[in-house]
Amino acid sequence: MKQRSETNSVQKVCMLLRALSSPSPRRLKDLAAETGLDKASILRVLETLTAEGYVTRDDTHKTFQLGDQSILLGLAMQQRLPVVHLARPFMLHVAANSGDTALLLQRMGNEAVCMDREFGGYPIRANYLEVGTRRPLGLSSGGLALLAWLPDDEIKAVLDISEPTLQRNYPTISRSFIEDQVGRAREQGYACVLNLLVEQMGGIAVPLFGADGRPFASMVISALARRIEERRDMLAALLQETAESFAKAHTGVDQTAMLTRHCS
Repeated sequence: MKQRSETNSVQKVCMLLRALSSPSPRRLKDLAAETGLDKASILRVLETLTAEGYVTRDDTHKTFQLGDQSILLGLAMQQRLPVVHLARPFMLHVAANSGDTALLLQRMGNEAVCMDREFGGYPIRANYLEVGTRRPLGLSSGGLALLAWLPDDEIKAVLDISEPTLQRNYPTISRSFIEDQVGRAREQGYACVLNLLVEQMGGIAVPLFGADGRPFASMVISALARRIEERRDMLAALLQETAESFAKAHTGVDQTAMLTRHCS
């Protein structure tokens, strides 16, 4: 993979736009922590992006977020993201039958991005993950589902690239922990992460495979950790059955065979 240089101004723009794609406004220190760029460089790039309408600044709260020009780019891309539309009936099914929050995550590079969310009927909602939220592959249940069914050499490459970000932004989560979670997900046929990023909350997820047999998205049930633990087998079965229905309708892959191919 091409080595990234912090002296490359185009890369700085890309890094900052990626960091700003979080739904919540970001402070300068947040952008510095996430990108690894120095604050002076960030301010210079943000000044240009603000002038061009791609970023807006809230002087009162000293925060930044995407501007109208960036939003227009996102709207233009919606027509090229058919998985969101194809998966919507299946998301509704999962939310209705679990009572909890259904999420659709998609892999973008070495990150998992939340593309869609549907609430179930249970009064305590898992609403901490908004559409547009992105995290390194392997951290959340949906990101773990996207990582675990990649080839072993690709998993290693992803973790090699992501490890500095993990050490900087998630110091309590080690690479060995994620590798252990990968093995456990493969054995179970689903990914489950509880009380890791948000206390008393968690998620359970399965990957969606493309025609090439590679995971390109994941379907997640996010809920109180105790609700997941109490109904783990039922929720896993619901997700696996729903993913199988999605595969039969849209990709033609054998979802069960894909899930079990790493099992001994």
